[in-house]
Amino acid sequence: MTKNTIKNIAELNLSVLLISSAAVLVRYIPLDPILLSFLRGAIAFVLLGTFIFYKKTSFKISNNKDRRRLFLSSIFFALHWVTYFYALQVSSVAIGILSLFTFPVITTFIEPIYFNTKFNKRHLILAVIVLIGLYIMAPEIEFSNNSTKGILAGVLSAIFFSLRNITMKSNSDKYDSSLLMFYQFLFIAIVFLPFLFINNTVEMTSYIPSILCFGIFTTAIGHTLFVNSLKNFNVSTASIIASSQPVYGILMGMLFLNEIPNTNTIIGGAIILSTVFIESLTADTDN
Repeated sequence: MTKNTIKNIAELNLSVLLISSAAVLVRYIPLDPILLSFLRGAIAFVLLGTFIFYKKTSFKISNNKDRRRLFLSSIFFALHWVTYFYALQVSSVAIGILSLFTFPVITTFIEPIYFNTKFNKRHLILAVIVLIGLYIMAPEIEFSNNSTKGILAGVLSAIFFSLRNITMKSNSDKYDSSLLMFYQFLFIAIVFLPFLFINNTVEMTSYIPSILCFGIFTTAIGHTLFVNSLKNFNVSTASIIASSQPVYGILMGMLFLNEIPNTNTIIGGAIILSTVFIESLTADTDN
């Protein structure tokens, strides 16, 4: 293994580690999910805007179709953040992040409908496996139960995340990823700005260092590093490494929040993550 390969792998893992820290920070910062989304988006928007301006990259989105597509994907992205943050706050790092990681299988169902392509029967088997994993994580389906609320919100967030990625796909081939993320963060900052005046922001001052870490390292730097590192790997390899995100997140939850997942969560989560590995390893054979 060459030094360059080791550097690329380390860079990709660092990006996943930074992104994974979001779950712990959301659990640690006791702010409303919408307010938290605004702060994260506003900080990342300023940083990325400065970065794009420094690079002298054009801010232009060339046609109305691309703008509409970007607008729609930004709506899904905003909904994904709010539901994911809610899932984390009402349950735990493990339940929130593992529920979100149903999105690869959810995507395999939505993508053929959106792009009018053939559905792969293998994905139906993977969906059943995911449902088994979710059932093991929450064997008692009670809507008053926080674990159930967290799983339902996490799966809803996964649906929004899948829709965001699918609607973003066509634009990703045309525009720099940092530009697209800039506009998505801008959308979130604008849409959620009114909640800055509605919510009680007194507690916010006590968590400024954590909020800055959330916006700078977890969001702007983490996602930019991840996108940049993708050029060094094929999609399957990057997906497999990225699927370590729940592991990093759960370990950080144990270390910093003393959240020890129970046996059901570990078994159910392992089953869900197995579908990510299976789909990543077999994706290239479908092309």
